[in-house]
Amino acid sequence: MEFKARKESFEQNKIIYEQHKLTFLGIPGYDVYNCSIPFTRGGKRYIYGRVERREEWARSRAMLFEETGLDEWTLVKDSPVYQLEDPFITKIGDEIVLGGTHVRMRSGKIDTYYGYFYRGTDLNDMYYFTTGPDRMKDIRLIQLADGRIGVFSRPRTGVYENGATCQIGFTVIDSLEELTDEVIESAPGIHGLFNEGEWGGVNQAYLLEDGKIGVIGHASYMDEDADGIMQKVYVNCAFTFDPECHEMSNFKIIGTRSCYPDGPAKKPDLKDCTFTSGIVFREDGKVDLYGGVCDIYEGRIVIDDPFKLTE
Repeated sequence: MEFKARKESFEQNKIIYEQHKLTFLGIPGYDVYNCSIPFTRGGKRYIYGRVERREEWARSRAMLFEETGLDEWTLVKDSPVYQLEDPFITKIGDEIVLGGTHVRMRSGKIDTYYGYFYRGTDLNDMYYFTTGPDRMKDIRLIQLADGRIGVFSRPRTGVYENGATCQIGFTVIDSLEELTDEVIESAPGIHGLFNEGEWGGVNQAYLLEDGKIGVIGHASYMDEDADGIMQKVYVNCAFTFDPECHEMSNFKIIGTRSCYPDGPAKKPDLKDCTFTSGIVFREDGKVDLYGGVCDIYEGRIVIDDPFKLTE
């Protein structure tokens, strides 16, 4: 089933328990969106956000915010600022790995972009250690049960299975020292994800109790709205991945733009867009799903755990 049909089916049957808009303090005049998932370090809860003025594009910075209230985050003064879009974090051993998209400019225009990666145990002393392949976003890491590191890639330089313009790949490395652009580029593809005109990627990965990987990602396609404006439709999705047999299962849409609080869009073609951040597991068995909305703000919705199979 194509994503447009899946989205229509999801929206007819969706169950959303709560919806909230995050507030970011200490950064007046800027939007904060497409954040990392919240994480805890030294007893405090943090989030990295993409910070950008409403009228600007490709001048994003990733900045650190500390939780100061329910859905309220305050800028950590004097913390490092990274020239990145769409920051994400992963815990590997006792280290935090911070990544994001670094856009390279040439004469004021976008020349290309790469995934940049930083690592460290101190959020004030993270160091840059590797770069992903040219023009590849959405590279994500996950520490496996045996201590090795799973790597999800997202090549988009040709035509792939079923005519899709994007593919998600997966490979395994023994340590962060082995994370190179060549390794990422050569990750074998995962079958059965996208059809013609569709694309997407992994946003956050979680090690499940059975050793499989719970993947939270996004899927995208173009569609014309009621006013005749072509929309870049982005939805939140989830699937389970078996790293041993390299197979995907239990794919589902878990969130769409309509699930989040109302708000404006940065551009007319982004009115139906939610770029996935990831989930946080809750004590009540549900999850908080975080997502950037219309390239302006970050939202949080409460949904059922997408990795719990229902009868």
